[in-house]
Amino acid sequence: MRLRCPFAAASVWWTGRDNEVMRKRVLGSTLLPSEAANGHEWLKLQDLAEVEVTSEADGYPIETVFNFGAGPGWRAASPGIQRIRLVFDQPQSIRRMRLQFNEPDVARTQEFTVRWSGYSDELLKDVVRQQWNFSPNGSTAESEDFAIDLKRVSILELTIDPDRGAGEALAKLADWRLA
Repeated sequence: MRLRCPFAAASVWWTGRDNEVMRKRVLGSTLLPSEAANGHEWLKLQDLAEVEVTSEADGYPIETVFNFGAGPGWRAASPGIQRIRLVFDQPQSIRRMRLQFNEPDVARTQEFTVRWSGYSDELLKDVVRQQWNFSPNGSTAESEDFAIDLKRVSILELTIDPDRGAGEALAKLADWRLA
């Protein structure tokens, strides 16, 4: 197929592989803008907060969800609703949140809620509430990337209802990042 370049002199033609007009740059393995945290580093939560969790299965510790995808992720030790709470040493501003859930084995409908508070004695306010249907033969992963604008966050809590109240499935979380 031959294409005519509307931006060049009338005599310039190229095929799909012979692009003489387009400027380009080979990025290699650098992060694309969608992977970077809006020009900011992802927070190193291990250094900034204490994590509280309702349970954790052997071999799936909660700290692995804060390792930027390195590790097995977290899994609850028992079925039912689970909570993961970050209690920050100093209040933080949070502009972006990324969550990754994987479920390759069980068909289920999960609901998660993220809430926050600026003070330890203040009621938690909803940031996001969402449902997802997992299916071993189809959708086995949920990846969410939220642009948020929270100032002076002291507590950030993720509640996972792994099977919308049935109480039979285990909650799982692969990755949780904040910027």
